Order: sequence, then structure tokens, then C-alpha cells
Amino acid sequence: MTFPSVPLTALDELWFQVTGTRCNLACTHCFISCSPGNTAFGDLSLEAIREQLAESAALGVKEYYFTGGEPFLHPRMIDILELTLGYGPATVLTNGTLLTEYVARELARLDAASPYSLELRVSIDHFDEAANDAIRGRGAFRGALRGASRLAAAGLLPIITAMRTWEPEQDLAAIEAFTRLLQAQGISRPRFKFLPSLRIGAERRRTHGYAPHERVTAGMLDGYPVDQLLCSHSRMVTDRGVHVCPILIEARDSLLGTSLAEACRPYALAHQACYTCYLYGEICSNPGRGRMEAPATAQGRPS
Repeated sequence: MTFPSVPLTALDELWFQVTGTRCNLACTHCFISCSPGNTAFGDLSLEAIREQLAESAALGVKEYYFTGGEPFLHPRMIDILELTLGYGPATVLTNGTLLTEYVARELARLDAASPYSLELRVSIDHFDEAANDAIRGRGAFRGALRGASRLAAAGLLPIITAMRTWEPEQDLAAIEAFTRLLQAQGISRPRFKFLPSLRIGAERRRTHGYAPHERVTAGMLDGYPVDQLLCSHSRMVTDRGVHVCPILIEARDSLLGTSLAEACRPYALAHQACYTCYLYGEICSNPGRGRMEAPATAQGRPS
């Protein structure tokens, strides 16, 4: 079967799998099944990131993202962010449970000292503790709230990120419930990003995988704004090399090269997870970037 390809129109975003698949949680919906014992992908060193940042500047990268695993398991995460903020805006995707008061103060210091913005996306998958911890594990809800509150107290405004366990039409009700919860924790102006599930990795075992027809075809891209797909303007760095995106790193064909220059080539949408990106636009980037952003900063398919 022939799959449609998406060209890299510009390398605007660069992602780093900074702690590989190592995480202090073992969430049952994680699309790459990160956990404390998963060492399939390893940490990136400060020097490796320094080299990629230098190459990225020459290629016109405009912003940087850090994910894992859990980024704050990296012993030099503050140093990595300080280095990155010399190149452009940085965003960290975190479960929030390792955000101590010291780390929050250091992050605020970096943000204040840089001409570029520092964003923290804290994952809380439900406004109900039991529903959240059924996915993320016991204590994750309170740990994430505590971390988000520490960021707010330090002067940062985290983006609360949740995978939908409700229907998209219930987004506004979820925002209202989250807002009440977060304001009670001292987060006066909550921001949100709601994500669809990616039915691969642990999520496939938790619910189900994709149906056979859920694939992107060439006809589906006729008239479609491909700039809404992350793979058209982004690449992902792991300890193995440069991949097409953060979602597909476990797929062999996602590894495009050892350098950013080698990875600046088209990619065929051969994976069913690409269907979710097709439906919802660039689900990984921060709220507000894509034209497919749904109302109230919740990601969703446009009506």
C-alpha cells in the first residue's frame, strides 16, 4: 500500500526526548509506555543537546520542546533549559510531581532572565482525583496539583494538559470544573490543552487500537492544510537520532537520520496514529499555534 507523504516545509519546532522512556509514573494511556523501568530510550546529555541546538539555529528553528519520560528526572534539566533559552522559547511537558519549590524558583529565574518564554505543561487528565489516578497512578493527582501550584506561586502560569476521557462536546464543562479546582489551588488564570487519545502503546491495551479504515489516504490530503501536521514543521531528537515526530519514535521508519540536516526530508503517513493528527491538527504543540484550535484553548476537530 502506498501512503501519502508530507514534506518538511520549514523546521520551526525541535523536540527533545530528554529522559527517553524513563518516567516516575506508569500511566495506562502513555502512547510510548514510559515507566520507571522502561529504558528503551535513554537520556540525552547536555552536550548532545548543545550540538543539536547549534545545528538547529542554522536551520531556522523557532521554538523547542522537552518531553520524556519525565523531563525533571534529568539531573541537568535546569542547565538544559538555561542553554536552550539562549536560542528560543522552550516548553517542558511534565507530570508535575517532581516540581519542588526549589525547581519552581529556578524555572522562574530562567524565565525572568531570558528574552524568550518558558512554558510548563503539567499533565492532569481529569478534574476528579479518582478518575485521574485510575490512569496515572495513586497520588499523581495531588502531586501534579502541588507542582502546578508551586509554579503559580513562583510567578509561572502552567498549561494544564489532559487527555480526553469525555466526549469533545463536554470540553466546556470540563474547563469549568478544572477552573474551579485550579483556582482553589491558587492558580488564578488557568490555561488548558485537551488532547485526543493516541491508541498505541499503553493506551491500546487500556482501551483498543485503531480500526483498519483509520488511516490517512492521498485523497484525504486534497485541499487539506498540511501545515497543521506536526511532521510538516517539526522533528524529534532521541538518543538514537532524529525522528519525524514525538508520537512515532518506536516505529523503525520514524528515525530519519543522525543529524537535523539528514532528517529534513518528506515522511510517509504510514501509521494509524497519523490519522489522529489528521483529525485534530498538530496535537503536540502549545495551544494557539494551529488554526485547528477549538474554542477555549481545548484541542478538537473544528466544526
